[in-house]
Amino acid sequence: MAAGSVSADGVVVAGTLSPSRAGDFMTCPLLYRFRVIDRIPERPSPAAARGTLVHAVLERLFDMPAGSRTPAAALELLGPEWERLLAEEPELATLFEDDGEGETARAEWLTEARGMVERYFSLEDPRRLEPASRELYVETVLESGLLLRGYIDRVDVAPTGEVRVVDYKTGRAPRADFEARALFQMKFYALVLWRLRGTVPRMLQLMYLGNGEILRYTPDEADLRATERKVDALWKAIRRAMETGVWRERTSRLCDWCDHKERCPSFGGEPPPLPDIQPAPTAAAAEEPTPRERDDL
Repeated sequence: MAAGSVSADGVVVAGTLSPSRAGDFMTCPLLYRFRVIDRIPERPSPAAARGTLVHAVLERLFDMPAGSRTPAAALELLGPEWERLLAEEPELATLFEDDGEGETARAEWLTEARGMVERYFSLEDPRRLEPASRELYVETVLESGLLLRGYIDRVDVAPTGEVRVVDYKTGRAPRADFEARALFQMKFYALVLWRLRGTVPRMLQLMYLGNGEILRYTPDEADLRATERKVDALWKAIRRAMETGVWRERTSRLCDWCDHKERCPSFGGEPPPLPDIQPAPTAAAAEEPTPRERDDL
């Protein structure tokens, strides 16, 4: 849905925001600009590809009859799912060099993916679960006109109606002082579901397959109203950057993995000229749906 269009509720859509892009702006406004406004291509990364593969395996696992959802069955899915991803995104074939070192790196990468799939079974028994939804696309328009959208890994609904929102992470669980940032994505999803269905999800659950930990959180209406205020404030800051053309960089340890260091002023680079997008306030319509993204850092 483009900025300026009218939603089913008669609200004019002012712009669009997903958890990934909101996270980009909070991490570094200039990163948001490079990804959304400039649309500068980024190289595929082994970590992101591994996350996509493991997510795909866990999604396909629930296509099997409950009694067949074993560790061995899940591991057998790794090869076919990787081949499917390569067919859909041929650029993934460039992740590893076609030489001895590349073969070694590929083998280590696959071993790590296998370990994450096996670790999943130490956290829950999929034979006892029947998710209500997997890879669920959701969107809603807030009263402010901001359209929120994203993909939820899994939604479980208890026989009594309580909803649990589940997200798989192939990174490691964050330290306690970074938990709030990790939960922002989940509260974002909970806000969308609440606005869509009128019920606050009972549980938000992050499953960290990097080290086998689970982070659980029970939200309430006050939490979700605060999240709504936060995303509205983020959108206002994005609009302001669009109108002024000022996209400030924010350095952190994540800069070590950024594809855009060479064009970042903090590292001696220079951003390219801003593309000519008119009118500036609706430029965030450029944030169109993209292939499924993984927020594993």
